[in-house]
Amino acid sequence: MMTPEIALVTASHMPKPDLDTGLLVEAMARIGIHAATMPWDDAVQWADVPLVVVRTPWDYSRRFEAFMAWAGRVDGETRLLNPFPLVRWNGHKSYMLDLDAKGVPIVPTTLFRANDLRAPERLSTITAASEIVVKPAIGAGANGAMKARKDDPALARHLAEILQSKDALAQPFVPGVAESGEVSLVYFGGRYSHAIRKRPARGDFRVQDQHGGTLHPHEPTARELAVGLAALAAAPMPSVYARVDLVEWEGNPVIMELEMIEPELFLRRSAEGLQRFAQVLKTALS
Repeated sequence: MMTPEIALVTASHMPKPDLDTGLLVEAMARIGIHAATMPWDDAVQWADVPLVVVRTPWDYSRRFEAFMAWAGRVDGETRLLNPFPLVRWNGHKSYMLDLDAKGVPIVPTTLFRANDLRAPERLSTITAASEIVVKPAIGAGANGAMKARKDDPALARHLAEILQSKDALAQPFVPGVAESGEVSLVYFGGRYSHAIRKRPARGDFRVQDQHGGTLHPHEPTARELAVGLAALAAAPMPSVYARVDLVEWEGNPVIMELEMIEPELFLRRSAEGLQRFAQVLKTALS
């Protein structure tokens, strides 16, 4: 098998189908670039690949330490995108506090450190909101997230269980998510490309498709675009690809997530975005 010019990194065991990366391989071929999908945990001579692009290693949060060790090693052997310092920063959701410190509007976020025995009893004091979402600080796809009234003993127990081995985040539940969902802004090379609105299934708060969420077209507002650019500017270094997830909080768009490791980019929903990404990767290769 001929070594590709670009490796599009995926995983050996995917929690859900990857509907976009095959389209990107085809788009790269149309502009004369040989790209191929490669699981990050395969026995690959990564140093032989000129450009390694982290695309859909959707098991990384479950194997976090091994994945970060892989990314750091590959970053030292060849060119990794996004670069390892950005991957490392974005891998722990405490980056939300970094955004907040730089004036980027976020969903109010409290970080609890692992083994904080007093955290559950403080949970009900962190916000005036009646409902809270608790989730691991290292995670993806809303796995491990729980929404409940802030005085619900089950929520405190859930937080305590997470903190036995991991850090955790607590955020007030954003009521508008149940109806309006989240807006995802996709960026390539720091420039806005396209947007999607993700809505949860009826009765749920999780917008991801594996939880029944659905995708809808969206035309971003000027305020949404301004928040998206502010989030990118607050990151420790520029990104080649990124997704900014926004929700409405107190009448304004705020950051729910900033995804710079393995975001779904909804390329199948934007032919123009697919071509933009292909061109950005071609430029990065040269």
